[in-house]
Amino acid sequence: MTETAKRRPGPRIEEVARVAGVSKSTVSRVINDEQYVSAKAREAVHAAIAELGYSPNQAARALAGNRANAIALVVSEPTGRVLSDPFFAGVLRGVHSELAGRHMQLLLMMSQPSDTDDLVAYLSSGHVDGALLVSLHGEDPLVPMLADLGLPVVSGGRPLGATVPFVDADNFTGALEAARHLASLGRKRIATVAGPKDMAVGADRLSGFKRGLGEAKLPSTLVAHGDFTPESGARAMESLLRKAPDLDAVFVAADIMALGALQVLHAQGRRVPEDVAVVGFDDSVFASTATPPLTTIRQDVEELGRTMTWRLLAELAGEAGLPPSLLLPTSLVVRSSA
Repeated sequence: MTETAKRRPGPRIEEVARVAGVSKSTVSRVINDEQYVSAKAREAVHAAIAELGYSPNQAARALAGNRANAIALVVSEPTGRVLSDPFFAGVLRGVHSELAGRHMQLLLMMSQPSDTDDLVAYLSSGHVDGALLVSLHGEDPLVPMLADLGLPVVSGGRPLGATVPFVDADNFTGALEAARHLASLGRKRIATVAGPKDMAVGADRLSGFKRGLGEAKLPSTLVAHGDFTPESGARAMESLLRKAPDLDAVFVAADIMALGALQVLHAQGRRVPEDVAVVGFDDSVFASTATPPLTTIRQDVEELGRTMTWRLLAELAGEAGLPPSLLLPTSLVVRSSA
């Protein structure tokens, strides 16, 4: 150890956490002899303090006040999208319910590519103990940047190009069940309005759909992509009808896009489900109020928010043996559209 390091007035929580391989909050809990820390994590922190040459009393003084008792929910979408899509409201309700009674504050933050550096600087400066990341697009640099800084994060949805803990719905199996249902109705020209190409949720639902049609020995080439907005669902539906005027079914990878698809089908005189059967995904409030009510794949969005929060809090508490990923079940809800 250098003389410079020896002269430091106290340890940096980041350094102790890095050497121990745990979060800053876990270090603080160990130093303050709090509960909810695993024996393995506690041993690792004490070993790191010894290795760095600090006494527990020095560390306690340095770490005092460094626990933020707050987590951030970071949504990588514009504010207008977040406020208009019931998916995000459901996630927020789930997060809030899991935090109830824990004396933890929640910060809701919107992330755009242009402000990634500022967001990382804020999140890594001690304002929060960890972050929940939702609606990641592509290989979002936010994920590796936060991971490299040692901030505990959990992603809502499988992240692309990064290895961090995540919680997701079983999108593949849900889409597979949707395709099987449409095939079981005797439909032969089945199309899909798939999700964004730069999101794992879009890829997973498209893969499940193609697997289902493959089982039925039906072609799966009628594909158009949307971006989880009604407008994109309408554009995609128009494109599919131009390519295949005789299509008789469509799986739409989100209820909110199915609204736009239904509008186009009605405008072009296609009866649902007589001419075109429609299946959505989410079982959001839009599904039961659509015309006709929408057959859809249900995912429990509030449970997604609760499970993400549990996973992050468990890591902050230093629990051992946590699963790197969790998939929540989906189910088919049959209504009038298919």
